[in-house]
Amino acid sequence: MVSLAYGTRLGGLVEKTAGELLVECLLNQGCKLGFTVPGESFLGVLDALYDRQDDFRLVVCRQEGGAAFMAEAYGKLTGRPGIVFVTRAPGATNASIGVVTAHLDATPMILFVGQTSRGNDGRTAFQEIDLRATFSSMAKMVVEVNDPERIPELVSRAYYTACSGRPGPVVIGLPDDMLTDRVRSDVQIGDPYQDVHTYPSPAALEQLRGLIAGASQPLMILGGSRWSQEACDDFRHFAESFQLPVATAFRRQDLFPNRHPLYVGSKGPGVDPALESMSDADLLLVVGAPLSELMTRAYTKMAIPRPAQKLVHVCSGPEELGRTYQPDLAIACDMPSFARAARELEAPEGPPKWKTWLTKGRASYEAFIKPKVLTETHADMARAVSWLNETLPDDTLICVGAGNYTHWVLRYYEYQQFGTQLATQCAVMGYSVPAAITASLLHPERLVVAFAGDGCFLMNGQELATAVKYDTNTKFIVVNNNMYGSVRMHQERKFPGRPMAIDLTNPDFAQLAKAYGIPSAVATSNDEFETAFTDLAKAKGPALIELRTDPNVSNPTATIDDLRNKAKA
Repeated sequence: MVSLAYGTRLGGLVEKTAGELLVECLLNQGCKLGFTVPGESFLGVLDALYDRQDDFRLVVCRQEGGAAFMAEAYGKLTGRPGIVFVTRAPGATNASIGVVTAHLDATPMILFVGQTSRGNDGRTAFQEIDLRATFSSMAKMVVEVNDPERIPELVSRAYYTACSGRPGPVVIGLPDDMLTDRVRSDVQIGDPYQDVHTYPSPAALEQLRGLIAGASQPLMILGGSRWSQEACDDFRHFAESFQLPVATAFRRQDLFPNRHPLYVGSKGPGVDPALESMSDADLLLVVGAPLSELMTRAYTKMAIPRPAQKLVHVCSGPEELGRTYQPDLAIACDMPSFARAARELEAPEGPPKWKTWLTKGRASYEAFIKPKVLTETHADMARAVSWLNETLPDDTLICVGAGNYTHWVLRYYEYQQFGTQLATQCAVMGYSVPAAITASLLHPERLVVAFAGDGCFLMNGQELATAVKYDTNTKFIVVNNNMYGSVRMHQERKFPGRPMAIDLTNPDFAQLAKAYGIPSAVATSNDEFETAFTDLAKAKGPALIELRTDPNVSNPTATIDDLRNKAKA
């Protein structure tokens, strides 16, 4: 079938291909950036994009998992769906890691999958995959477009579905023969999607005010998605008015300024032990965050189903409310709307009853972030991250994947602005390199720093080629201890002295970066790291530092020897 030039006139009727119609619909939604690993199953879309290169930037990646992570990061940073195009079964399954991340982290994202031709379902067509069977447990909507005239309807529905309530991923199948079908040019594409807002009732707000007034040791915890800078500012004003202690959920530390006197730390693994005792609070105001395993120390810090503490739970998706814990006040509301309403609440007169509680929490946090040096023979992560914390501009974007190296970044780096922490709440390896590329594409004027462990880095290290291709201002720090350190830590706790399947044989990461044309350095001490980072940060474009750390240092508080001895005691 021949490709139609954009807006071809046939028999007196102006027509377009389904691929062209799809691109028009994306542009109509305000989409100007997408990610892909190209495939022959969606040539109709690629051909349509050829004529719209001034309007739509298509970032070509090296593996579908990396492309999907880039799209997921776009959703995190913008609140709008990240767009990714992949091909059939191999591409779709590679991209599934990004889809499940968007599902677990409540991130808007749309995955378009080029599919086999219509009518061949169930025939074992080349690279055939049942998208509904594959993605239904992790996507909010899975649909295949067989009628090209339904493209405007389904793209609009995909945007509304991905962004409304609890955000998440949508998967759309595109049969390759459908994309070259001809459709009338007067097919209505409709209007761009609009944000769907839900609001707290006056009665709920009055009940909230009463619960706060009756508390002696309240704690507000911010987390989840659907945030904005304005919402964060409104919550800061609300917290200041009521003098509420504020904590943040795991890997959502950028929702409240960490140097603010009301900030008392973050929930999750490897954080301040003072915050682990949630039972000390008599009122928990949990805004946006699910009461998950990580938030509740494996569901041990609150009684199920009825906590001893008063519980106010605010979530954009009503399905999260009452899932495990019964709240005294449940509010289904998006974060900007709730923050705006909370800001207008009138605080009681006089000093709060919990001043001592707040002072203790803040002092504990400040003590917790003082560096604890565990090695004198290698580069020390506590010193490295603390130095970056003191050195980098407040608008620097910090990206991490998963692994024990992240504990130092989460503990010793203080976030001052919304949108400066790019990390998955589901803690998935291989995320930071592609996420940092997206961050730099969206904010080329800002510094982006991506931390990755040696295991984490090689899961998507091939995307260095993408960083070079698009000249992103990303500085990669590969924390190399030659092992899967997180697994080793858990092994020493449960099976001391019996490490298995954790040793790694690594390349010279600095030489690998140079093979891509990226300036790089190796640092074996903190002095070398500070010198290398200072030099490499001066120039625009990607750079990489391999930071070689002590393999005996397991986390910010313990060595492997410490863990083993404690487990055997």
